[in-house]
Amino acid sequence: MTIETNEPRGELTVRTGAMPADTNANGDIFGGWVLSQMDQAGGMAGVERAQGRVVTIAVDAMTFIRPVKVGDVLCVYTQVEWVGRTSMKIHIEAWARRFRTHTREKVTDATFTFVAIDENGRPRPVPAEGG
Repeated sequence: MTIETNEPRGELTVRTGAMPADTNANGDIFGGWVLSQMDQAGGMAGVERAQGRVVTIAVDAMTFIRPVKVGDVLCVYTQVEWVGRTSMKIHIEAWARRFRTHTREKVTDATFTFVAIDENGRPRPVPAEGG
């Protein structure tokens, strides 16, 4: 986990509202829902960087710092940290903009690993940046 700051790291990639259907019995948003939003954001950033399809192959350990509540807006930020021949690591942070107060709090972060794939689902090289 990275050192917590008051500002998100990376580019805003996904922004969505937390709804009652996404809650557990305590009224908190399921961690799996947050993870899913992060995976979608990482996939978007990966597709853009790889200029084509990517698949998630790993997620570093995640620690949920704070709960997400119904009415909060989940903002997911992405930053490509490393690019190899066929894979890339993307740092992803989830922040909640709280309902009513609009204060922003970090919920969790992790590094996701994606692999660029071709039309047959086989790994392919990630193009050089700007290429």
